[in-house]
Amino acid sequence: MAGIDRRKPGKAGISPRQALLDRERGGFLKKWTGRLPVALVYPNTYQVGMSSLGFQLVYSLLNEEEAVVCERFFLPSAGKSLRSIESDRPLGHFSLIFISISFEHDYQHLVAMLLAAGIEPWAEKRDPVISADSPLLVCGGVVAFMNPEPLAPFVDLFVVGEAEPVLPQLMRALAAGLSGSASRRDLLRSINRDLSGCYAPLLYSPRYDERGRFAGFDRPAGLPPRIRKASLSACAVAGHSQLLTPEAEFADLYLTELGRGCSRGCRFCTAGFVYRPPRLWDVAAVIRGLEARDASVRRIGLLGMEMADPAALDQIADHIGLNGCALSFSSLRADRISRPLLQLLGRSGLKSVAIAPDGSSERLRRVINKNISEDDLLQAAEQLVTAGLFKLKIYLMIGLPTETDDDLREFLALVVRIKERIDPIGRSRGRLCEIRISVNCFAPKPWTPFQYHPFGLSEPLPPGEHGDARQVVAELRRRQELLRAGITGLANVHLTHDRPEQVLFQALLAKGDRRLAAVLLDMVTNRSPWKKAMARQQLEVEQFVICGHDETSVFPWDILDHGIGRGYLWREYRKAFAEKTSPPCDTAICRRCGVCHGI
Repeated sequence: MAGIDRRKPGKAGISPRQALLDRERGGFLKKWTGRLPVALVYPNTYQVGMSSLGFQLVYSLLNEEEAVVCERFFLPSAGKSLRSIESDRPLGHFSLIFISISFEHDYQHLVAMLLAAGIEPWAEKRDPVISADSPLLVCGGVVAFMNPEPLAPFVDLFVVGEAEPVLPQLMRALAAGLSGSASRRDLLRSINRDLSGCYAPLLYSPRYDERGRFAGFDRPAGLPPRIRKASLSACAVAGHSQLLTPEAEFADLYLTELGRGCSRGCRFCTAGFVYRPPRLWDVAAVIRGLEARDASVRRIGLLGMEMADPAALDQIADHIGLNGCALSFSSLRADRISRPLLQLLGRSGLKSVAIAPDGSSERLRRVINKNISEDDLLQAAEQLVTAGLFKLKIYLMIGLPTETDDDLREFLALVVRIKERIDPIGRSRGRLCEIRISVNCFAPKPWTPFQYHPFGLSEPLPPGEHGDARQVVAELRRRQELLRAGITGLANVHLTHDRPEQVLFQALLAKGDRRLAAVLLDMVTNRSPWKKAMARQQLEVEQFVICGHDETSVFPWDILDHGIGRGYLWREYRKAFAEKTSPPCDTAICRRCGVCHGI
């Protein structure tokens, strides 16, 4: 069933929900009679959720099934009830609830939405018979194939990997199970056993050693020891926006994928590892994705520019320009800026863009395998300002492995050199370019070489040894102030930074196990601060994120199988301390990490 344009003439006195629908383009309006109702939940606001391309793709895939009616739910504003966008139904009318979640800070929102809907939060306590009173919860999104364990006690089934190769088979299995007499556990067991990329955590029991450290999983006979991620190998039409609305965070921006994953292998970046192998869609597929847009849409956003082939990117930029569209993007890789891209940037009227050195010095960029030189950054700044830019954003991380004050001082010197390059251009046109520096604390993430590294420390800890969270947070604050003091007196240079305590909590959720579910529930039901909720569960943040590991360490996320050889991530971690870089992935010949052995 095709998407339906919901735009309607404005009407006086219509409800806020209807007004929201009236401004959307590309939604679905389907009758419930004879169809399986599926709720699709994004545990954040409408504005944020409608900017998620993955959420939109799942919404479209589900509604393209004739036998399914899928309606969206978002985190309601204070005092508002939790009801679907399409038909204003409560979540309690749906026996199947799909959840799309991409960020750790939305975990609490999900728990709050379940409680608001009267749904039993603990999966093991739900009724054996699946119904609207006791629904089946299916969770996808990047957290499902990064580390699903903190949410595992709330979720019946995780979809591990990308939706396209899994969803059709999964929907057939769920529809058959709901129409038959299979119990919840029996249905989950058969799906977990027979469908690749499906993980029912209720069937896997975690073990802990005498010191409370995670030690592995027990499982019934016949179930796989690890859950193999599902990946889309190729596509005829690149993934693109399905619904557009001016109410989204990226208002009326038509997003199109250039591919999935990234070949660069930055050692801090989860996406560069969990989306392996990196896949670039061919130019024809990308252009078909662009051509699927409504002709009235003129703003295009490209996803995956970090690894796009320059020649292909130039072809795509030419296509966008010839169709009278403007290109919008949040950041550019400093060593991938070409003349056609700059020309399109000038025609698009974009006044602000970001570049991300990430590491504060050239040495640190070798440590993190960023492989961008100071010359790349200086030339990028000069080219972008020459093309008409009035605001340059610079993304920087602090708290990286091996980081010292000398690295931070090198970054401050780089800012001065950037100003020396761009200020004469600004003076010649009568307006200086503003530099905005965004400083973010680094949080080690699963499935990266830095999963072995303690949060906020420059050096590793011995296996099993813990650091002190208060000292780590204080040191990160000191580094932030060093940078802030260093830009004092520089005209048109501004610095913002996050709060180390909040990033510490994010790191905890990223690297935690099932014991954190009780912490999340406590935080929501009792409005407890996370540290107090941790203390009630007799847990310490240091045991999860400020502790030492070695190549034999066992992690909760090892239940997943990304095809990455265990020794590979450890070797990359050790190479970081030797300041040795690794070349980008070349899937035609490279067999270093192990992913391409299984293709």
